[in-house]
Amino acid sequence: MTPISMSGSGRRSLATLVCGALAAGGLAAAGVATLEPGAASASSHREAPLISGDPQHDNTDLYAFVSPDKPDSTTIVANWIPFEEPGGGPNFYQFAEDAQYDLHIDNNGDGQGDLLYRFTFKTHVKNKKSFLYNTGVVESLDDPDLNVTQSYDIELFRLKYGKVQYKTKVADDIPVAPSNVGKASMPNYEKLRDQAVYKLPGDATAFAGQADDPFFADLRVFDLLYGGNLSEVGNDTLKGYNVNSIALQVPTDVIAESKHQPVVGIWSTTQRRNAQGYYSQVSRLGNPLVNEVVNPLKDKDKFNASSPEYDGQFLKNVTNPELPKLIEAIYKIPAPKEPRNDLVDVFLKGVKGLNQPPHVRPAEELRLNTSIKPTDSPKRLGVLDGDNAGFPNGRRLTDDVIDASLQVVEGELVGSKNDLGDAVDKNDKDFEKSFPYIALPTEGSRGPLAKGTSGGNDVRNQLGDALSPAGSSGSDNMTLIAGSAGAGAAGIALIGAALMWWRRMRGRAY
Repeated sequence: MTPISMSGSGRRSLATLVCGALAAGGLAAAGVATLEPGAASASSHREAPLISGDPQHDNTDLYAFVSPDKPDSTTIVANWIPFEEPGGGPNFYQFAEDAQYDLHIDNNGDGQGDLLYRFTFKTHVKNKKSFLYNTGVVESLDDPDLNVTQSYDIELFRLKYGKVQYKTKVADDIPVAPSNVGKASMPNYEKLRDQAVYKLPGDATAFAGQADDPFFADLRVFDLLYGGNLSEVGNDTLKGYNVNSIALQVPTDVIAESKHQPVVGIWSTTQRRNAQGYYSQVSRLGNPLVNEVVNPLKDKDKFNASSPEYDGQFLKNVTNPELPKLIEAIYKIPAPKEPRNDLVDVFLKGVKGLNQPPHVRPAEELRLNTSIKPTDSPKRLGVLDGDNAGFPNGRRLTDDVIDASLQVVEGELVGSKNDLGDAVDKNDKDFEKSFPYIALPTEGSRGPLAKGTSGGNDVRNQLGDALSPAGSSGSDNMTLIAGSAGAGAAGIALIGAALMWWRRMRGRAY
């Protein structure tokens, strides 16, 4: 495929197309000639009323890109559990056992999944009479001192018109990388991360575990779009927070329809099991930023429970978006005329000649042209800066989706170049050069040292005999521990709602 020229009129023409996808993703432009760049939006952290109270099932971000060090493969990274405070023990962060974490792939553009990779998790506790996540220094994933562990299974479903044709077990009991408790507990966390990278059959690779949140942005946008005067800008609000990540690298020819049709649409979902044992979808994510600021409150939970093939019901949110009106009200920048029919093609179909599949059905998916090879020098603004391997052609970890979107929506739409942005241009941590690419999580003991102490790892295993070895018969003799945490509260199911979901989901084939 011939790369799209990004100079002169060609650049403006493509930018005019791309701006539709980006603006529909909830991207604001703010500022005038005398003001510093500003205004942006959040990614999919706490994006809808129901899921904001259920972080274990909450998708935060989705990335899909041709693997830079293995260009015949495609990497998908999906994150859950927003705003993980690294020191949030003793009950650190786990994938939910009552969830199905799914990666969907539409390889023919019809808005329906053709492949589905499903991740399900189990939790294992060695010593249930201890409140500790780890009872000593952890040096490997099978270390007896790692008291709480998780493992996961992967299933692959092949579908046609939404119906399962067959499914296969790809792998089972793969270890999860634990939360990074701190240097005293996990002095070599990178080693634990490496042990959690698992080779799958068919030259695929998987990873699940904690990671630094790769999304970088100033989320103070919700204070009247940066304080109403651009005074709140330039702070990476997500710095220092972690997420739980699932990463999958597969040969591209496994997920693409053919060499002649290399565009795939990708989205992630979470299904949660209810009290009656049935699963219902509670979270969904494709492109960044969509459900936060494109969909109004009345549609947010509905969007999270829906499938891309039914996205026509949200069309008015794209053609008559609220966000440009807010920009006009606060910063007096005229909103584009409605209806925004120019947004529909790119946002719901992909950019023609770049990542739009033939005979595409309009649907909200993260679309990636897998035939475009990665570049050795990726540009953070992606397609806007002439790098067709970047956003909105998929999404790489380094892509600055906020700045790229702002510049397209504001400057290119009115025919002028600009440097708008949220003044956060990169992640606070460097990404890895090989799979799973995401940065190591921030450790829980990252704070300043107490007076009179050194940065060494002297404490090590000074719990000593106070705790019996995890899982041993003498674990009752724990003189150090005065008490333990209380039981968690039990959830109460609404009978009527459960019956509605049962009727809706009883015919679900997978």
